[in-house]
Amino acid sequence: MRLKYFFCLTLFITSNFTFANDSCGRYGCPTGAPNSNQEIERNIYTLSNNRTTKFADWVAYRVTPVTIDGPSRSRNFRSDPAIASRFTLETSDYRDAHALLGTDRGHQVPLASFSNTPYWNDTNFLSNITPQSSELNQGPWVRLETAVRNHARAGNEVYVITGPLYEFFFASLPNADERHTVPSGFFKVVATISTSGFVRASAFIMEQDSDRRDNFCTKETTIDEIERRTGLNIFPNFSFGKERAVESRLGGIGSALGC
Repeated sequence: MRLKYFFCLTLFITSNFTFANDSCGRYGCPTGAPNSNQEIERNIYTLSNNRTTKFADWVAYRVTPVTIDGPSRSRNFRSDPAIASRFTLETSDYRDAHALLGTDRGHQVPLASFSNTPYWNDTNFLSNITPQSSELNQGPWVRLETAVRNHARAGNEVYVITGPLYEFFFASLPNADERHTVPSGFFKVVATISTSGFVRASAFIMEQDSDRRDNFCTKETTIDEIERRTGLNIFPNFSFGKERAVESRLGGIGSALGC
């Protein structure tokens, strides 16, 4: 009886962790990245890897009450086997980066948001990692990621699209043997989508030179601004009216995130 219960529980858990086809939601994954990019779809996220910068131009994922609050998980970073070695970084490329640049290996899809799934280790592929200043990664950035999980914990499904900006020189990895471009900052779009298609969304931009004490709420911007600065179309399947209503305004979901 106990074995039968365990088998049924395992089957239930596994059947509830298939997210790849819904990582972007009904309004589609971002468009506008270079045609040479490689799009990779996994169970818990979809990303668009840029073979020139060596980092993902965008990553999309969906956080729910059942994906979070799992056991402590390890950060065993490794190259992405789905990407040719000349188009991605290896763990050795990050050697001495923290000591010399003050950067962390920052997840674009946070491990903690999927610690309760069988696919948590997919967040440790280097295609999902960027060199992110410790001040940013351990400050306003992680507080925004925590706010997203808190909103999911309250019973919400939260769609997130995040990615890098390249607007000024920040640094180069001191021991990387591939050409690469370290981001100058990062964007994050946080949205909820009702069954009827109603969207509440907020957008944030944070620079690499952010202070650890910064409040992420002060970094809010519009989706229009992110699109202008990245060249992406964040929600390509929006109607014209919905695009104007959602992408040009502030505060769509900010209050729910604690702003």
